[in-house]
Amino acid sequence: MSTENEGNEVPQAPSAPPVPVASPATSPQGSAPGGNEPTAPLPPVPQDAPATAGSQPGQATTPHASTPHASGPAASGPAPDGSWPPPPPANPPYGGGASYGDGGAAGMGGAGGAGGWGASYQQPAPKPRSGRGGLVAAVLVAALVAGGLGGGLGYTLAKDNDSGSTTVSASDGSAAQVKRAPGTIANVAARALPSTVTIEAESTNGEGGTGTGFVFDTQGHIVTNNHVVADALDGGKLTATFPNGRKYDAEVVGHAQGYDVAVIKLKNPPTDLKPLALGDSDKVAVGDETIAIGAPFGLSNTVTTGIISAKNRPVASSDGSSSSKASYMSALQTDASINPGNSGGPLLNASGAVIGINSAIQSTNSGGFGSGQSGSIGLGFAIPINQAKYVAQQLIKTGKPVYAKIGASVSLEDSTGGAKITDQGAAGSAAVESGGPADKAGLKPGDVITKLDDMVIDSGPTLIGEIWTHKPGDKVTITYKRGGQEHTTELTLGSRIGDN
Repeated sequence: MSTENEGNEVPQAPSAPPVPVASPATSPQGSAPGGNEPTAPLPPVPQDAPATAGSQPGQATTPHASTPHASGPAASGPAPDGSWPPPPPANPPYGGGASYGDGGAAGMGGAGGAGGWGASYQQPAPKPRSGRGGLVAAVLVAALVAGGLGGGLGYTLAKDNDSGSTTVSASDGSAAQVKRAPGTIANVAARALPSTVTIEAESTNGEGGTGTGFVFDTQGHIVTNNHVVADALDGGKLTATFPNGRKYDAEVVGHAQGYDVAVIKLKNPPTDLKPLALGDSDKVAVGDETIAIGAPFGLSNTVTTGIISAKNRPVASSDGSSSSKASYMSALQTDASINPGNSGGPLLNASGAVIGINSAIQSTNSGGFGSGQSGSIGLGFAIPINQAKYVAQQLIKTGKPVYAKIGASVSLEDSTGGAKITDQGAAGSAAVESGGPADKAGLKPGDVITKLDDMVIDSGPTLIGEIWTHKPGDKVTITYKRGGQEHTTELTLGSRIGDN
């Protein structure tokens, strides 16, 4: 939810999350209420973009939910031609296919696919001074007009009906006595808001955007999306503002592009920080209530609600730069309203515990409110907190992310048949790392992986997302096809440190 794809093609997400093959009745799609539990809109694919082989209607391609500053990429583009109505902003075309080698972020490799699988980062929210002023001004004018009408109308009614009124006025002190019971949205929001921050990241050339983060510990660590802070890397400026107006300079402790998770630390943090409680994303069920907190379009401290609408949704996203690699997640899907600026904010359950980090949204067009970006259509994606917690702890400990890998390069082309191990790895390397996990498990180029444990694998990106829900050293069962015959093998996941 920070920057919209502008030139990088990312693999298209399958229309449905991987489901346990052995017990289809417990899949997210088929769960009954109370069943399985549960860091932007995807930019629309340009009309002139190459068609994706095997793509299906409903595939998820989502942009990140952070909002760009006015001086950022959103300000560039062709000059107006003077016609009316003005032409719609051009959608940046997807570029070359993204791929991962064994040394890639996936830790498993991948040949560049021709597909458009995945989700793209949403442009960051505009700075309050550039995109928010007009909105605030409009709201104030509307309030004044409404106030004038209400005052005049109220006076007239009072004058004409100065007796016999049946209305009852509340006592002066009643408003302060209203109590919100635990578990109500108002109560959860009141407890969580003081532990969320609005993050402004600015590069050395003045470009940047606005996102969200939340207090992770009492030492001043804040968890957010990688794409929210990306502009502040390499000498940029980073600030975090609490709902009470307290503003702190911050620095990046570590960031993981593949996971789209980052940790920043407040400089001279206050002593009264209250970390948000972390829930268990593995126990989230489809239909559970959700509460999202963020700064959509720069409107800080905004609270929206919804439900978990799906689990294990394969989502890939990219910040659009030529050097960028895609981020992958097996996401929690929610219909809580998420827009540019929500990126990095917490997705809470009904008790107020964090179950995910809002990261991306699905969108149908590039037009919309404020900065000309798309808004929420009720399809938001969050990184499960169980995964994000592990990543954040690694970043705080070493400053670098740790990725699980199988040591094989897989195709990123859209497919429903599985993840195919390519004939050659990235930059001419071997498709199967010699002595790596896949090699030891007997996997070879041309094998098509169809399941990881009991989860269906329908493409390379889906396999990457599922592998990254595990930790290095975990043992998994791989089901694959070779020569039309199905085989299974046990594999111990290896590890790779860093994004490069």
